[in-house]
Amino acid sequence: MPMAVARTSEQLNARREGQLGRITLNRPNSINALTLEMIRAATDAVRAWWDDPSVEFLVLDGAGDRGLCAGGDLTVVRDSALGDPEVAAQLWREEYLLDLLMARFPRPVVALMDGVVMGGGLGLAGRADVRVVTERSRVAMPEVLIGLAPDVGSCDLLARAPGELGTHVALTSMHLGPADALLCGLANLYMTSAEVAGVFASLQRAGLEGLPASGSPPPGELADARDWIDECYAGDDPVEIVRRLSARSEPAALAAAQRLESVSPTAVAVTLRALRAAADEPGLVPCLVRDYRVVRRFLRHPDLVEGITARVVDRTHTPRWSPPRLADVRGEDVDAFFAPLGPDDLQLPD
Repeated sequence: MPMAVARTSEQLNARREGQLGRITLNRPNSINALTLEMIRAATDAVRAWWDDPSVEFLVLDGAGDRGLCAGGDLTVVRDSALGDPEVAAQLWREEYLLDLLMARFPRPVVALMDGVVMGGGLGLAGRADVRVVTERSRVAMPEVLIGLAPDVGSCDLLARAPGELGTHVALTSMHLGPADALLCGLANLYMTSAEVAGVFASLQRAGLEGLPASGSPPPGELADARDWIDECYAGDDPVEIVRRLSARSEPAALAAAQRLESVSPTAVAVTLRALRAAADEPGLVPCLVRDYRVVRRFLRHPDLVEGITARVVDRTHTPRWSPPRLADVRGEDVDAFFAPLGPDDLQLPD
């Protein structure tokens, strides 16, 4: 692993605190949404600490009181889709490399997932050795809302969730509280938000064994819904999934059917295929390679600009998808999202 000098920018603060290497995402006004500058500064820090045994723990947190990270900067993605696709492609390439470095860091990584953790935030935190959630945590991959499929290796994580919980979470862009994040395997330690500030001193004093823990979080929604979720989301046909959901009596199932009929049909079909591919070929690297192929294809698909414009820019929340119905999404069109990019395919270190 090459060495590099740790770099701190206005948008990211990477510094040593005793035996801790601490990376703080620092765009609190946008819930620390990732920019290329932040990704590069974090990558430099991780590389600088890689071979330094005095850095015993790597800790990831976010500035402000709203969350760790709301994902990537979607206005950059939209502008790139409308202009130069290489801008977003470069951001994704470097982001996915950072996700891989975080996952492979040779000493324990602790991610403080207090508040909002979405999209790229889960890419950074989702494979940490300790993934802390609190009563304020809201964990999600909401990409289908904006005409995109979940990326940053999240399908590999969600495919490992019990039964079809990951499918439900991805296709509905469900926001998970702490209990559901723990159940789905996206987190592994619960504490109160008030206890988070003590993590740094606890690590310095007693390592991972000294971390505070508050027992069980408030009850979630998914544990009691396993029966209908596992039944409805089985298989590879999104139209059949909606039909099954619509036939159930549970209000949550009917709400899920309505959600799947309101988000991007192409994104739903591609996401389902991505989840099944992640189950068939598990692992972060193959998932990131598939993700990169998919996001590059979405840059040229009308739903991405339409979704970001309606949900983020104009905030009309009434996107017009193309095609408008799940039944109109052809299998060969979904196949095309996953085809190799040739020399433009994502290259990651072994």
